[in-house]
Formats: sequence, C-alpha cells, structure tokens
Amino acid sequence: MQDRNFDDLADKFSQNIYGTRKGQVRQAILWDELDALLPTLPEGALSVLDAGGGVGQISCGLAARGHQVLLCDLSAEMLKLAEAHAHTEGVSHNMQFKQISAQQVGEHLDQPVDLVLFHAVLEWVAEPEAALRALWHTLKPGGVLSLMFYNAHALTFRTLQLGNFGYLRANMTKRKKRTLSPDFPRDPQDVNRWLSDAGFEIEQRAGIRVFCDYMKPPPPGVVKSVEEIIEMERRYCRQEPFLSLGRYIHVTARKPR
Repeated sequence: MQDRNFDDLADKFSQNIYGTRKGQVRQAILWDELDALLPTLPEGALSVLDAGGGVGQISCGLAARGHQVLLCDLSAEMLKLAEAHAHTEGVSHNMQFKQISAQQVGEHLDQPVDLVLFHAVLEWVAEPEAALRALWHTLKPGGVLSLMFYNAHALTFRTLQLGNFGYLRANMTKRKKRTLSPDFPRDPQDVNRWLSDAGFEIEQRAGIRVFCDYMKPPPPGVVKSVEEIIEMERRYCRQEPFLSLGRYIHVTARKPR
C-alpha cells in the first residue's frame, strides 16, 4: 500500500470534485466549520499549512483574508493547478507551494503553525496514524487541525441503497485503481481514536453531504437549487443520526496548550 499521487488525474479531480453541486455543498459546510474555529485562534494573520492541499480552493480563501499559507502536495500537476488558481485569485503573495507529503512537511517548516488543513487526504494515505502524528508536531500549542475524511459508513449505506451486495461481499475492494473513489474509506471511530492517541482534543464534528448524495431525481418541473440543499445540509449536518451519514466527516481537533 502507498499514498495516492494524483498526477494522472489532476484535471479530472479538479473538475469532478469542485466543479459540481456536490463540491459547492462541501465547500459551504467546510467554510461554516472554519468560520467557527478561526475566532478561537490568535488575532491577525495566521500561519496555515494545507497538507495535501490539491487545487487549493480553501487555501486561496484563507490567503484572501490575509493569512499566510503553505500548500503541500505529492502531485506536481496538482501544485501547478493550485499555483494557477492562486494567481487567478490574486493571492499568490500570501501562499507558498511545495511538493512534499504531509508526513514530511514538518521537516520544511521554520516554526509550528496555527492551523492545519487536512481535507480529503486521510482516505488516500496508507498509514493514517503516522500522518496524524506528523501533523500534530507541525502545530503550535493551542493550534487546530481541520480534518475532513471520507466516511466508510456513508459508503456502506450508499452501496446498500443501490443493492450492490457483491461489492459489499468483496469488502468494497476497488476494481479500478485510476478512479476518484478513495482507496481507504475511514471508520469515524478509528479516526477519533487515532486523533486522541496522537494527543488531539476533539472539539466539534459535522457531516458533509448528509443527504444530498442520497437524493432521488425530483419530479419533472421541480428544481432544487444548490442554495436550498445547502440550507437543509446546514440544518441537519451537526446532529445525529444525520451527521454519521455524511459522505465526509469534518472534525475540529486542537493541540492542547
């Protein structure tokens, strides 16, 4: 097993992940979570690490607010897209880009950071516990990890809903390797344990896309806008049982002071 490098799928990743309704919902809930945690960090420009940052949509948003962001990724192609996006958004002066893994990034930091983003990466790394421990060391005391991971329970539920029992009997093993379906969907209980073992204190959790991935096509003439869907996602994403059905789970985890 090895960590996934997206050089071969960078353009497809960018279009399929961010250029869709699902991508809009994902970003809306992520920003809600970030807007809740940012006031708990020191005032002024924060130092931010975006580990496995991909195209850098969230990073660019933080850089636009004046924060200093280091975006790292294994994929040179993803970094090219991220740099181009930062240039288009006019925030390149607040960003740096390095082709390194999340596990290596501590070796390239001059000092610990206030905030680490680790979004949709944990499901692609072969040794998740090691990655989380490495990120713990990159944070200042009192710093926050914004972790979003692909929820194994949501994948199981969706597979049951579709009646794809053969896939479940095969333990949801991927047949094709060059797809955007994550290699290692994560059990939330495992992730909570890994975070605690690494030394983090979990402060908040939210489901991302707790229902919209399960929606059936509406009747003819009925259109559900993205705004309506986001409104309902916001209503239910932080309460059970809906939280645990989220395609992704976001966890706010703090390094104790």
